[in-house]
Amino acid sequence: MKKINLRNSLLASSLFSVLLLGSCKENTSTETSEVASEETAQTETSTSEDSDLDFIFPKGNKGPEKNFTGNAFNVGLVAPDSTYTTAVGNVYFEPGGRSNWHTHPGGQILIITDGKGYHQIEGQPKEIMEKGDVIKCPPNKRHWHGASEDTGVQQMYIVPNTEKGIVEWMEAVTDSVYTK
Repeated sequence: MKKINLRNSLLASSLFSVLLLGSCKENTSTETSEVASEETAQTETSTSEDSDLDFIFPKGNKGPEKNFTGNAFNVGLVAPDSTYTTAVGNVYFEPGGRSNWHTHPGGQILIITDGKGYHQIEGQPKEIMEKGDVIKCPPNKRHWHGASEDTGVQQMYIVPNTEKGIVEWMEAVTDSVYTK
């Protein structure tokens, strides 16, 4: 077992963060080698001014507006490779922040580490997510997740079977779906 020192691996984490949140090609990209150093330098750290949530990991990079409504920050923890074929990271959604609809070819698992948020698999009711909840998103099922209107949420994500692809981003979640 290899213990990862997060402070020393921030550069590697940032590279994966950019891949997962902003540079994924539809359903196929797992490469992390080509990332502008300017983007990795934009990694933000959390402060007590950010929220009342307990930050376990660095706040990370802000996700692109094309994939998120409001603010979401990601830090990659385990980049996908041919041995583990799994990506792991942490996302902090500020209050009101949420992902677009999206799918993961190999599925996704969310572990809520603090705060309050929402998750919805298409065709099912919106569910509340709170600290300690574990959410399974089946492979290729459209879903979204994010913070509640007035409380941020911290979530670890696990994306298994990355040899099938990482993520396919779709349209924004409308306000009527988010508040329903």
